Amino acid sequence: MQKIKKAVFPVAGLGTRFLPATKVTAKEMLPIVDKPLIQYAVEEAMHAGITEIILVNREDKQSIAQHFQPVADLELELAAKNKLELLASLQLLTRKDITWTSVFQHQPLGLGHAVLCARDAVGDEPFAVILPDDLIDDGQRGCLKQMIDVYERYQSGVIAVETVPPGETDKYGIVSVEVLDASVSRITGIVEKPKPAEAPSTLAVVGRYILPSAIFGLLQQVRTGAGSELQLTDAVAMLLEREQVLAYAFAGKRYDCGSKLGYLLANVEYGLKDPDLKQEFAAYLSKLTRN
Repeated sequence: MQKIKKAVFPVAGLGTRFLPATKVTAKEMLPIVDKPLIQYAVEEAMHAGITEIILVNREDKQSIAQHFQPVADLELELAAKNKLELLASLQLLTRKDITWTSVFQHQPLGLGHAVLCARDAVGDEPFAVILPDDLIDDGQRGCLKQMIDVYERYQSGVIAVETVPPGETDKYGIVSVEVLDASVSRITGIVEKPKPAEAPSTLAVVGRYILPSAIFGLLQQVRTGAGSELQLTDAVAMLLEREQVLAYAFAGKRYDCGSKLGYLLANVEYGLKDPDLKQEFAAYLSKLTRN
């Protein structure tokens, strides 16, 4: 069984829901407290044993790749001022055992197209896909590490899922399943953004996947689907005809940071966990809600 060593990060989106903030700043660089969204996702991948990060990017969003490059003058300044914790946090971003690859998606043709753009960089091996908009906090392992454990146990592709309100199925890919155990099910069907009355379940796909390289050939066959985009969901539906793919109900809490409300909730809850902020911030929120 091949190990999962590569992770694809589709980050070429326009970030229109956060305009004007994202006019010149990549949405993935928006901070949750003091760390950009993309960094949370990359750290999750590193913790899971990923050694190659593949950014599917746009030419005008180079700040993402630059964030993970060393800045010698800044590191020297921190060292001189004995700010060793800050220095260590920056050096974590530039680990020498991590390989970085950037490929470009020249048109916004959907998640399926973004993944297909990474074909040459991934090659003929299974790989992960991480959507940084979905910030997942389980406090311990990280969602991708959980999924790799499932992949290694069942030797199958794995997609993260969670239950959503019935009225929100038209925002997600929705799966139908056969339950294998408390958190793992075999996917029997998948459909992109079904109307609530037509949804096969309320189990929604969220932004974590482990997929075989066979998905690339299927993506080349997919026709334009929901939203006039190439949907990864449609390629997964074709993959189900060939092999088993699992749905994994991950441990942890997901914040939809692609929405303004989800982004604000993440900042509040992460702020309340920050050891330097939590007491004063909690006191402020308590006072605010009393007024």
